[in-house]
Amino acid sequence: MRVAVVILNWNGKHWLQRFLPGVLANSPGARIVVADNASTDGSLEWLESAMPEVERIVLTRNLGFAGGYNAALAQVTAERYVLLNSDVEVSPGWLDALNRYMDAEPGMVACQPKVLSHRIPDHFEHAGAAGGFIDRNGYPFCRGRIFEITEKDTGQYNDDRDVFWATGACLMIDAQAFHGVGGFHADLFAHMEEIDLCWRLRRRGARIGYTHSAVVHHVGGGALGYGSPRKTYLNFRNSLMVLTRNLHEGWLPSRLLRRLVLDGAAAWKFLLEGHGAHTWQVAVAHWHFFFRLPGLLKQRRQLMKTEQDPDLTGLYRRSIAFDRFILKYQHFSQLDPKDIIQRSPERKRTANS
Repeated sequence: MRVAVVILNWNGKHWLQRFLPGVLANSPGARIVVADNASTDGSLEWLESAMPEVERIVLTRNLGFAGGYNAALAQVTAERYVLLNSDVEVSPGWLDALNRYMDAEPGMVACQPKVLSHRIPDHFEHAGAAGGFIDRNGYPFCRGRIFEITEKDTGQYNDDRDVFWATGACLMIDAQAFHGVGGFHADLFAHMEEIDLCWRLRRRGARIGYTHSAVVHHVGGGALGYGSPRKTYLNFRNSLMVLTRNLHEGWLPSRLLRRLVLDGAAAWKFLLEGHGAHTWQVAVAHWHFFFRLPGLLKQRRQLMKTEQDPDLTGLYRRSIAFDRFILKYQHFSQLDPKDIIQRSPERKRTANS
């Protein structure tokens, strides 16, 4: 089988009931797999009775997004995987469009579609939008989404281009590339694991892309709501972990200090807005990060040894936090393209030769 669409499920029976029939109808020729992360809501029983044609992988405990996919994909044979959230509605032709884009781009090992909001269909969705970028301090953002601000889709990102990272909500990835870098970093559990994965792939010279020719609509927060303090904890902890493991431009201690100061400002913002639980989760995230720091530095040294001609296309040389909260930028188009690392002409010529 060339492509396997793998949906990781945790107590998402209602999402499967709502969106899985559309995945089956709009993914001809693909292998459809649901990997269940020890659900207790009857998901497996419903799949067996209502969707017997869908393959099932049963995990005996909840391994999170990262560990769950690692365990599931070890059991799936295909040339390419599509990691698809259970709360995503796909459109006709979405899979063919992703395949055509990957086929046409030498060196491209992963890509994502245009991700629009299911709740507000003419707006981009937070998780992925029109392709992911990252700033010098490790804060991720997207074309179509800077922090909490999402843009209306007016066709401004109807193009195909290299990005720094592609969203795990709907990620097509070459199976050999995924396993070649060891899959997801399981210690992240959930959130930012796709950014860590894409960063490791980029450190080996691989390309990550976005194509507007494939479109999906994402509900978002299907397993953990956007307003959840637990999500705040995972995002702040994991962002520091990803930055520590992968940053190789500049001096790491100064970058971490700057990042901790910015996180502190975010914690105060939460507190002043009446979200004390989120302030506490930022503090807990920092504590747990420092507890893990010796192991992260060891992982960093090991990753440095595997680096091969890194391609950091999509890395933003400025602070996106400064631009958003001080300069009040709300749209990707307000950023100066010269501050974003672009794919060099030499790389383009090499890829096309």
